[in-house]
Amino acid sequence: QRGEEHQYMSPEDEWDRDLLLDPAWEKQQRKTFTAWCNSHLRKAGTQIENIEDDFRNGLKLMLLLEVISGERLPKPDKGKMRFHKIANVNKALDFICSKGVKLVSIGAEEIVDGNTKMTLGMIWTIILRFAIQDISVEETSAKEGLLLWCQRKTAPYRNVNVQNFHISWKDGLALCALIHRHRPDLIDYSKLRKDDPIGNLNTAFEVAEKYLDIPKMLDAEDIVNTPKPDEKAIMTYVSCFYHAFAGAEQAETAANRICKVLAVNQENEKLMEEYEKLASELLEWIRKTIPWLENRMAEQQMKAMQQKLEDFRDYRRIHKPPRVQEKCQLEINFNTLQTKLRLSNRPAFMPSEGKMVSDIANAWKGLEQVEKGYEEWLLTEIRRLERLDHLAEKFKQKCSLHQSWTSGKEELLSMKDYESASLMEIRALMRKHEAFESDLAAHQDRVEQIAAIAQELNELDYHDASSVNARCQGICDQWDNLGTLTQKRRDSLERVEKLWETIDQLYLEFAKRAAPFNNWMDGAMEDLQDMFIVHSTEEIHSLITAHDQFKATLPEADKERMATMGIQSEIVKIAQTYGIKLSGVNPYTNLSPQDITNKWEAVKHLVPLRDQMLQEEVARQQANERLRRQFAAQANIIGPWIQTKMEEIGHVSVDIAGSLEEQMNNLKQYEQNIINYKCNIDKLEGDHQLSQESLIFDNKHTNYTMEHIRVGWEQLLTTIARTINEVENQILTRDAKGISQEQLNEFRASFNHFDRKRNGMMDPDDFRACLISMGYDLGEVEFARIMTLVDSNNTGVVTFQAFIDFMTRETAETDTADQVMASFKILASDKAYITVDELRRELPAEQAEYCISRMTRYIGADGPAGALDYISFSSALYGESDL
Repeated sequence: QRGEEHQYMSPEDEWDRDLLLDPAWEKQQRKTFTAWCNSHLRKAGTQIENIEDDFRNGLKLMLLLEVISGERLPKPDKGKMRFHKIANVNKALDFICSKGVKLVSIGAEEIVDGNTKMTLGMIWTIILRFAIQDISVEETSAKEGLLLWCQRKTAPYRNVNVQNFHISWKDGLALCALIHRHRPDLIDYSKLRKDDPIGNLNTAFEVAEKYLDIPKMLDAEDIVNTPKPDEKAIMTYVSCFYHAFAGAEQAETAANRICKVLAVNQENEKLMEEYEKLASELLEWIRKTIPWLENRMAEQQMKAMQQKLEDFRDYRRIHKPPRVQEKCQLEINFNTLQTKLRLSNRPAFMPSEGKMVSDIANAWKGLEQVEKGYEEWLLTEIRRLERLDHLAEKFKQKCSLHQSWTSGKEELLSMKDYESASLMEIRALMRKHEAFESDLAAHQDRVEQIAAIAQELNELDYHDASSVNARCQGICDQWDNLGTLTQKRRDSLERVEKLWETIDQLYLEFAKRAAPFNNWMDGAMEDLQDMFIVHSTEEIHSLITAHDQFKATLPEADKERMATMGIQSEIVKIAQTYGIKLSGVNPYTNLSPQDITNKWEAVKHLVPLRDQMLQEEVARQQANERLRRQFAAQANIIGPWIQTKMEEIGHVSVDIAGSLEEQMNNLKQYEQNIINYKCNIDKLEGDHQLSQESLIFDNKHTNYTMEHIRVGWEQLLTTIARTINEVENQILTRDAKGISQEQLNEFRASFNHFDRKRNGMMDPDDFRACLISMGYDLGEVEFARIMTLVDSNNTGVVTFQAFIDFMTRETAETDTADQVMASFKILASDKAYITVDELRRELPAEQAEYCISRMTRYIGADGPAGALDYISFSSALYGESDL
């Protein structure tokens, strides 16, 4: 037995120091071993960057061993001195030796000194022990077992011959075959090429990392460019695939194999039906399309010809490409079907008459011959019509642009808007008119172009020349009239402009004085109507002082108002004297004298209203202060009382001095005292409601808010109820499981000891430590299984009740066999026959009905009525059958 444990460390597998002198192998091992270590260290939330440096202090090395073994190592030394590091590494090496591993010339000093060879040798020893030793395939184990597993899994694949763990893996096909054997949905093996080793390797690495959670441990270029890749790096990486795939359920494998065999027969039948259907549809489409392409009758209108071209392009872009794909797919399906039939010793498939691949090819050839030249004919006809329509369309476009520009221009030039305009408006009208004159001159070229095109259309004898001539003559007549109206408007604008210059300066002076005074009044009105929010008497007294300062500025403001209104009176006097019609609007401001008067009256009206609002707020703030003090006096008593009760209940829940019934009585008494205290909470709620109705949201006299009190009260009620429930459940568990009070106290003592946060719950790490202290030998997988029992809702904690329940729980699992007839035997519960109900229960509905319709009756004497013979059916699946 002892010799078998050390088979994985035979002399040919021992660490060879001289071998590491090869830089290429050392590079591969460094990358592979680093990735392997990180695949486990990430479970603990860490990783390494440099394999010879990051293990020197021994801390991450000990953590790695704990993760992969699921066991606790001795507590590491926390110091940073050399002897601390050596002590930690020795603890790790001692743990490795305790697992039956013989370390060959590997010492702690060499690891601490960062010796690359020794560090890689130590990691290889760990990989052998924890990742490869436990592999077992048909009475072979470790390296031989892993090699046999790889050979069995890759045997059906072309260009794959696994004989070792170095050159057999260089072209990447072996890795791709392993993935495809177990997950054919991840890799299309038929598209891989033996002459593309780097592509094959990178495909395997990327798929394994993305879908199988196997990190990339190798570089494709290093493997391909090395004559003999490093065996240990390859073994390490391949072992990850074994652990990822080797644990599939045998019953599922048995059912899958049956389904696969049946699916071959069904797929052949389906391919035959699909070929017949696709061939018929494709030939019918070709028959209908050829007459459409042979029609070469030209259209008289451009739109109709363009529609023909668009239809043809739709045919090329939309309708034909799917048919090309159908033709190609038809040939592929035909060849695939014939190959599958030949490989399964079936007679070749013979399509219906006229639907052979050659028949379809001949029909397709005829379609393409008709298609040639059709597009060229369409383009020639379109160019012919385009030349005929070009000049007429150009004439219409230029006429439309010109008429769009001239639309409304005659009405604008005839307007007398200057008669009631201000000086600024008249000047603006003059600048606008000058711009129009420049625009008018610029459009002269367009009028000449319109006349030239009309003349050319007449020379070419355009069919609608009469309408062209009429439109051109109308444009020329309109152009002459625009020139006359333009000169008349300029004369009128210059005459009116001089009349307004006299009063313009007075308008400007009014605007300069009215604007700042109006701004002052706007600001004063805003301040007087400002909705203030204050929270103390000090803040309201500050507002009253500011308001008194504002009232002292009102007399000076009234003097400024009188001076501004005097300017407007002078403007009215001048207009009456010289008979000038005023528009009533100052061009330099939107403010009118009436606006100034109205705002002044509004300011005087708002001052006493502001006085009244400020005095009312003084009274309200004084009332709010009384409410704050009243609430604070009660809250400062209730808050500490709740905290004290919470602590007392916590002490009762972990106390193991008395029996569970005594704890229950104590908790009931606490519950009654808490209920009796409810009247104090209700009274505080009443004071809080008064504060909210008065919009009081802060209170400097206490640190407690009503929300704090409510949350504390609810937590107190919840805690006492939950604690009582926990004790009741402990009583039920004690009585149902036959646990004595002494055992229950022992459980409680262990639980309390490892409940480091003293909150009645243990974290997973504390729970693991508790189980180890009680004699459990836990690996990572076993501990994960236990956690699913005690924490089924994934809350991340273990309660005392779950802890007690776990102590009496047991589990078990079963397995099944793996060949075709043996698989049916598994489904039939080891009988020589199988029933219809068993098939329908174990297989998918379609596969089950397929078996029932093809299995013969079982003729043995021990079978019930309706029993089926799965042995002859399994044999027939690989022999001749009628499809």
